[in-house]
Amino acid sequence: MRKSGAEKKRVRKSSGALQNGTNNRDPNNTDTPPRKQAAKKDVFQLFAEKVRNHKELESRWAVLQETRVEYFRGKDFASFLKKHPELKDILESDSNTEIEDIANILLRKNLLVRCDRVVKTVRPGKRKLSTWPAHLEIFPDQIFSENDAFFAWTFVNRRPLWQTLLSFFWPVLTLAICLFPVYPHQAKLLILYSCAGILLLILSLLSLRAAIFGAIWIVIGKSVWFFPNILAEEATLRELFRFWPKKEEGERPKWTARLFYAVVTVLVILLLRHHAPDEAARARYQKRVYNIIDDVLEWSPSLALSGMMEKQQPVVNTTDPNTNFTDGTEASSEKMAPPNDMDEEIFSEQHVDGDDIRNVEDTESPSVSQ
Repeated sequence: MRKSGAEKKRVRKSSGALQNGTNNRDPNNTDTPPRKQAAKKDVFQLFAEKVRNHKELESRWAVLQETRVEYFRGKDFASFLKKHPELKDILESDSNTEIEDIANILLRKNLLVRCDRVVKTVRPGKRKLSTWPAHLEIFPDQIFSENDAFFAWTFVNRRPLWQTLLSFFWPVLTLAICLFPVYPHQAKLLILYSCAGILLLILSLLSLRAAIFGAIWIVIGKSVWFFPNILAEEATLRELFRFWPKKEEGERPKWTARLFYAVVTVLVILLLRHHAPDEAARARYQKRVYNIIDDVLEWSPSLALSGMMEKQQPVVNTTDPNTNFTDGTEASSEKMAPPNDMDEEIFSEQHVDGDDIRNVEDTESPSVSQ
């Protein structure tokens, strides 16, 4: 019995040592460390963010169960990944996965949700359904498809740092614009000439751009737009100021259309030249503009307060017994005097006119009698 008890103690010690060894084992020595597994799970999240922030994937906003969501079409997603296969490198080991399988994985991870249009019938007066519906509902089968299928992003898109800073900058800019009247005179001049210069630069650039396009289009028949992305709504800063135009795609216009627009342009120029203001009208307009600018620049709170104080009438307390009303009665009598004077003048004029009429009648009566 003693030997059996000692053996039991040895077995317990050895089992405890094995358990301690397994507990103290370094987790990095395992085949699939937790960090790598977590990174592998985040790969599709990074892929979804990269695809969503890409400008070439066409998307729209719609209402899904009283929530605004950003969505795209299945066929656009497939063509986008075929055009940009380098984005699949983010998936690392899953980079060779088919496009349909990638979309299904995103659906299983709840990064996407398949939607369907709420209005499934053609509205009266239209020939087909809307390409981008404004109202969506969740589709029962969460499987990727390219045939009239819509997919909405379910995660909140991360904003870049410059957008966050810009969101804080806009209220400050709005407050600064509201405080423009109280700026010093030199600061007002600087802001005024800076804004006028920027506006003149923009208008000159757009006018020169349109003139070059019109001249080349009429003479050669090619559509050449310098700064082609200057009016684009969605473009990066680098694409916005790209100078060289894109290659022309499409048929050249007919010579009759070019001749028609050339004649219209010449007629418009002649009409504007004929109705151009003369030098006197231009000087009057310039003086009016200068007066408006001077009023804006010379305005200050002190001048405004002084003007308000001058317009304000002194208030007399009629309930105060110590108030002297003699001055008030004199002032009122003086103010009432002009109407009496006016009445006397009117009466005297009427009296003079009556005397003149009698004199004329007296002079006419002898002539008649003769």
